[in-house]
Amino acid sequence: MTTARSTEGGSELSQTSTLKDNTIAKLGRRKGMTTAEKLGAVLKWSAKDTETGRWRKLLYRFLTDNVPVIKSCVWTWARLSAAPGRFLVDSDIDGAIAERATSRLEDLSRRLYANAAGNRIGLDSLLPELFGTLFRDGVFGGFLTVTPDGEQVDQFLPIDPADIRTETVQGKSYLLLEMDQRTISLDRSDFYFIPLDGSITHPLGRSILQAIPFVTYVEQQLVDDMRRASHNSGFHRLHVKITPPERMSGESDNAFTDRINGYFDSTVQMIKSLEVDDNPVTWDNVEIQHVAPGKSREVTNSWFMSHRAMVEEICAGTHLAPYLLGYSYGATTSWSGFKFDVVMRQVRSVQAEVAHFLEWIGNIDLALAGLDVRCRFEFNNSFAYQAKDDLQLETGRVDNVLKLYEAGLIDKAIAREKIWNLL
Repeated sequence: MTTARSTEGGSELSQTSTLKDNTIAKLGRRKGMTTAEKLGAVLKWSAKDTETGRWRKLLYRFLTDNVPVIKSCVWTWARLSAAPGRFLVDSDIDGAIAERATSRLEDLSRRLYANAAGNRIGLDSLLPELFGTLFRDGVFGGFLTVTPDGEQVDQFLPIDPADIRTETVQGKSYLLLEMDQRTISLDRSDFYFIPLDGSITHPLGRSILQAIPFVTYVEQQLVDDMRRASHNSGFHRLHVKITPPERMSGESDNAFTDRINGYFDSTVQMIKSLEVDDNPVTWDNVEIQHVAPGKSREVTNSWFMSHRAMVEEICAGTHLAPYLLGYSYGATTSWSGFKFDVVMRQVRSVQAEVAHFLEWIGNIDLALAGLDVRCRFEFNNSFAYQAKDDLQLETGRVDNVLKLYEAGLIDKAIAREKIWNLL
């Protein structure tokens, strides 16, 4: 007679229904399929998005919001690129005009951008959003507005890159903005857009995430498989085996079944009520075993190496080195410094495009003020880029001046002047 039973009972109908649901769920995971309603709720896309390519940007945003390593990649690129910067004017113009232009450009930096609440938070907040959108979506654009009196630039209004599409008419490509059932031509003087790695075939640029969706799927599947494998392997679990007592003389079938089931239930209740520091006390017909996976270290190491390979593929797809995201695998300081130098050179190339965009805004504001002055915008990467090398270079220059003075090649006044210029 079989006396063992589950601790959580249920009717045959409910068990059959659960089995059916689990089979459908496993089949869906195996084929990588899901319902249109479920996918649409996550990505919020429509059938038209497949024609315009908008679905790609929605996919990149979904990955950025839900995959930690991708979010870290986009964040790192954006924050490295959004270095402090300022507008500069030519030094050979009249001092009064230069001072007026500099003051006007500083005021422009403070009012150029407003957040969703309408607060004027300026250039320091515009740059992180600009670079974040540029690296994630592959393009950044918006409209430049002026004040009602036309005396100065008011602010720059970014638009959603997912709403931009291209249209070719008689061999010439045009940019269009799709919004509120309307189509607005972007062939206008107040619109500016910056494509990342743009080309003839990709006029709207290319996201740094374009090469990694499939690898990301594999990485997330690996994490989910490890989660389920760890759950099924039984870490820190107990297996209780109960040997039914012998049947008493003259005991009926129903009485014997009730007795052993009651014994079973009392044992289960005792195991459930155990606290962390309690010990079970049973008769010798109860066996308690600890269930754990065999060779757990080998399993963990194998999973770690597989997951590490997937993470490195994602980092490589976004043009970053793993150590920049906190994944340190014992690289030497010189090798890490070389890779960081390569990354910063790429950052400076992207900053050059953004600098032209900001100079476009600054020159328009100066023109509205009636100032015949041109400006330029410079990013200051010295706080992170080759800071140690710059310090060593400045130290060497001071040492050279001191050596010239000690050798009698320059006098004390000249040496003091040269060192003062280096400070």
